[in-house]
Amino acid sequence: MNKDNSNEVAVIKTAHGEMVLEFWSDVAPKTVENFKKLAREGFYDGTAFHRIVKGFMIQGGDPLTKSADDEHAWGTGGPGYKVKAEFNDRSHVRGVISMARSQNPDSAGSQFFICLTDAKFLDRQYTAFGKVIKGDDVLGKLGDTLTTHSGGGEKSKPTTRQGVESVKIVPSGVDK
Repeated sequence: MNKDNSNEVAVIKTAHGEMVLEFWSDVAPKTVENFKKLAREGFYDGTAFHRIVKGFMIQGGDPLTKSADDEHAWGTGGPGYKVKAEFNDRSHVRGVISMARSQNPDSAGSQFFICLTDAKFLDRQYTAFGKVIKGDDVLGKLGDTLTTHSGGGEKSKPTTRQGVESVKIVPSGVDK
């Protein structure tokens, strides 16, 4: 199996439909490799978009979101390791997927966010590694989800679960 296969896409299946993402292996090879590895292991299946900031982004990829019992810790989960940042010149515009992280630039693991609008202030500070190429309407529906205030006070907690049924890595053109 060729790990450098840039002819692969990710299909994120949600209750609102599917989003298809292309990868930018040329600017973030290790990040793309990590996302594909986790997706192939089923790591993202059954998770949720736990943070939705209207007009900004939707965030997912936390394994703790598989259980409502862990809701107090949502946003803190990961794969048990970190991925070194691969900051690049790709701009954070609508549909771009990028790695979520803490203050430490090299603290990303599995959590990611997808921009709902231009967020160029994030450029070269977060690892952008792909873009939605199909399913922009699905991204819009997720972004329009009703939210309430989270424990930290931010108005970003979905009032209804926005689940990720699965994330599959498939050859480009087979995403139907």
